[in-house]
Amino acid sequence: MLVTIEGIDGSGKTTVWEALRESYDGVFTREPTDSWYGETVARSIDDPDADSLAELFLYTADHAAHLSNTVRPALADGELVVSDRYSDSRYAYQGAALEGEVKRPMEYIRGVHQPWTRLPDATIYLDIDPETGAARSGATNKFEQAGYLAAVRSNYETLIEYEPERFVRIDASQPPEDVLDAAETALDRLLD
Repeated sequence: MLVTIEGIDGSGKTTVWEALRESYDGVFTREPTDSWYGETVARSIDDPDADSLAELFLYTADHAAHLSNTVRPALADGELVVSDRYSDSRYAYQGAALEGEVKRPMEYIRGVHQPWTRLPDATIYLDIDPETGAARSGATNKFEQAGYLAAVRSNYETLIEYEPERFVRIDASQPPEDVLDAAETALDRLLD
């Protein structure tokens, strides 16, 4: 089973992912990865002048390598795979970044991925308002600004409308222990 953890910056994805990693057996992974593809993505995040379309394809290359090197082999071995960010992050974030540059950007990005990606079996979505997310994340790069995060959150809502049965929404404005309890409950239900 492939379970992804999604949400805007500052929603607590990585905190939840790390806590679940201590409690469950499986392959815990993330995007961007620690590969050279992921390092290239990290460089583009730190470049305020990076071209949005070029950046999309850096993320896409990292995702393809992640699938080939980690996700598909683990699933073939019958492992639980839990990923901190996955393709929905690309649709939501790069969809917002490409707004005005590409017609229907989120549909474009989903179309690029559709022939070869592996859809998640379930997605734990940590929902928080953009202002809180920006404050928690420190707003240190172009993707952590409240205005941008509002567009990203809107894209996540659209993705949830497309596949409501796949998403488990958790209110990430709760105290961290309540968010973690909700995530563990959701994962336990998914594994049953």
